[in-house]
Amino acid sequence: MTVVTQPDVTVVIGAYEAMPYLVDCLASVEAQTIGPARMEVIAVDDGSTDGTGEYLEQFAARAGMPVTVVRQENSGSPSGPRNVGLGKAAGRYVFFLDADDRLGAEALERMVAMADRNGTDVVLGRVEGVNRTPPKSMFGRTLERTDVFSSNIKFTLSAQKLFRRALLERHGMWFDESLWTGEDALFTLEAYLRADGVSVLADYTCYYLVGREDGKHVTKTGGYTLRFDSARALMKLIADMVPAGARRDELMVRPFLITLLPQFGPRFLKDDEAVRRDKLELARPLMEAYWTPGVARRLKVHERLRLHLVAEQRTEPLLEVVAFIRSGKQAAALLERRGTRLYLAYPYFRSEGAGVPDAVYLAGPKEARAFPGYREPAAHSLPRRALRRIRRLLPSARIGAAAA
Repeated sequence: MTVVTQPDVTVVIGAYEAMPYLVDCLASVEAQTIGPARMEVIAVDDGSTDGTGEYLEQFAARAGMPVTVVRQENSGSPSGPRNVGLGKAAGRYVFFLDADDRLGAEALERMVAMADRNGTDVVLGRVEGVNRTPPKSMFGRTLERTDVFSSNIKFTLSAQKLFRRALLERHGMWFDESLWTGEDALFTLEAYLRADGVSVLADYTCYYLVGREDGKHVTKTGGYTLRFDSARALMKLIADMVPAGARRDELMVRPFLITLLPQFGPRFLKDDEAVRRDKLELARPLMEAYWTPGVARRLKVHERLRLHLVAEQRTEPLLEVVAFIRSGKQAAALLERRGTRLYLAYPYFRSEGAGVPDAVYLAGPKEARAFPGYREPAAHSLPRRALRRIRRLLPSARIGAAAA
């Protein structure tokens, strides 16, 4: 009688025109120290014409672990292949590996051990870039257990993470195949929000993010409207899952900053008038629904100013601000209230008729600290002043306290 044991991890590889990068990718899978008995591979060739499918089949024939190869017509995005792989996965955990990239030798062993040790549902392994810039801010130190509100993990929403499969099954989680870009962000953020804890493995490079010199990628390129689709989906997910307030605002920073704001960067200067109008129209409902003072307060001044002008649908001032930022000029700093307030005088600051509130130009402590002369307001100074004011208004309270 043959006893079939459940693999610890299923590696799902979606591949499209992946040669020759696929060679190193699969070699890194074979080299995993977790061992072939504890893993399986589901590889999906998404309509390649460069020998990718044939190489996957050769790998399956020689590999020491179970390998399933699926060959299908091109789907146009990573979602289809990932969903096919996820549907066939048997492992306790699933790891989504792009065919361009590769794993560190101990990656799966370390990540599975971390998830088992802490009972966490998602594990992020440190990423190193190869001809690409990797995410860094969330890998400052190893975190055995954290969540999306207590760390910077919201700034890495790619799918290359270890996910507990029971979590995905329990909530019916799949990649949204209607999105042509940003589908991994939607999936990963939902997993963060639903997870019973997230772990961050920062002391070992688990994933090598490879920049392709041929410019090909599993995702087909598309127009700017796809970015607005992605921002809309991510903002709606956050609003649906997180009640209004500080925690929602903290998460909303990500789609505003990473997905929406770049549409109003240097490329906006090159857009023709019709595209500019269209971008502002696409942004309008997002700004009306999700742009709050709490989100604005968490951004740098130039970011906040551009989005404020987007919300106001003011094309000409927005163009001038973008041009100023692109020039590389430093906005003049104005210190007020004994150095405890610092304003950055980007265009239209205190300009008559412009109507942009001073608060838009007010730098938060983190940004202001870079400027000489800035003094951070003492913690609790406002409550203390309020308490003193109350005491002055209630002298009888002091008398009663003294008599007691």
